[in-house]
Amino acid sequence: MSFWDRIEATLAEAHKRTLGTLLDALATQRRRRDEAAFSIALIALSAKMAKADGIVTDDEIDAFRDYFHFPEKEAGKVRMIYQLAQQDVAGFSEYVKRVAKIFDDSPVVLEDVLDCLFHVAVADGVAHPRELELLEQAAKAFNISAPAYHRLKAAHLGLADDDPYLIIGVEPGESLDKVKAAYRALSRDHHPDALMARGVPSDLVTIAEGRMAAINTAYEQILTDYK
Repeated sequence: MSFWDRIEATLAEAHKRTLGTLLDALATQRRRRDEAAFSIALIALSAKMAKADGIVTDDEIDAFRDYFHFPEKEAGKVRMIYQLAQQDVAGFSEYVKRVAKIFDDSPVVLEDVLDCLFHVAVADGVAHPRELELLEQAAKAFNISAPAYHRLKAAHLGLADDDPYLIIGVEPGESLDKVKAAYRALSRDHHPDALMARGVPSDLVTIAEGRMAAINTAYEQILTDYK
């Protein structure tokens, strides 16, 4: 069954129950945890995030399509999942808990999901306070580490005053060898091949680019302390 066939099968089930209960089903059926599961979870959370500031703007909807590319003939399926999530009375907090259960043994995948949600939140050029609250809420539900959260924040909102050591995940004063080892580990985890291996749709692997840019910038800043 192709990727879009699996999406269509999910929509067929959605006519019988809410999208939220389908997310619960994905959490109990590990064999179905693939790129379709990732995409459905992402579409659902994006829809909830887009309503966080009280309105859904064209910019926010376009932002979703900007990083989640799909054939025009499949647009109806994506739009349907988006609408089902927005119509569901369950709130954002319930959805993030459900998605957390789907990928509870793969925290890096949840980091991928949160990265996409950051993209949605800043799509209109403004990081609305309520959206930032929801992002922090998602990070907590996903059990995202402080370094991982700050890497994502820096990728979308700029490094600002964030400590480069925090972004790399090392303490100031660590040996240069430990700093380099931490950097190499991050580079492996966020390489496009690594994302595809853990079920992230190929169209979404570019989400790692901003993350790696933030990691590289922080690493370069740290290296200046060793010169």
